[in-house]
Amino acid sequence: MFLPEPEPSEAGLRIRQSSRDTHGFVMNVAHLWSWRPDVFDGFAALRNQLTSQSALTKRDQAVIVCATASQLGDSYSSLAWGKTLAAEATPAVAAAVLSATDPAGVLTPRDVALTAWVRKVVADPNGTTQSDVDALKAAGFGDREIFEATALTAFRVAFAAVNDALGATPDWQLFETVPKAVVSAVTYGRAPELPSP
Repeated sequence: MFLPEPEPSEAGLRIRQSSRDTHGFVMNVAHLWSWRPDVFDGFAALRNQLTSQSALTKRDQAVIVCATASQLGDSYSSLAWGKTLAAEATPAVAAAVLSATDPAGVLTPRDVALTAWVRKVVADPNGTTQSDVDALKAAGFGDREIFEATALTAFRVAFAAVNDALGATPDWQLFETVPKAVVSAVTYGRAPELPSP
């Protein structure tokens, strides 16, 4: 990362311990967000508020994050959420969303429509049209789901921008647990910082 470790604080230590408890190690993003644990808590609360009562499925949510991350060139979120999407669907589905290609035809029409929408929102939010929304509706999305998909996309753009701009690299511990198909699809962004021999 481009910033040093912040001075120890009770809130920063709590974020690190939570990461250790959840993942078995302290993620690089936990170190980074220790600079403003209160803002990290706000991000986490907003994410939970958005997703806990969402009409979107867990697969939909993982598709959204993977499509957002890959459109941004964010390798960290792509690997983390590619692993999640692989568990919710298959590694081939995760790889197809991350690479924006589907040579094996593993994506559902819902996946395809959602991925296309997310990529447009990330690339050019002013470039979306009513026909883009209509394509989502044709794939079975309701108005609430469309709003939630767009809000989750925007949320992930903001979170990734902080991590990526300040040089947070994917954790080698995470990298080692991601399916090979997902790793092969993530050809962009920062490389994991491997441990010293």
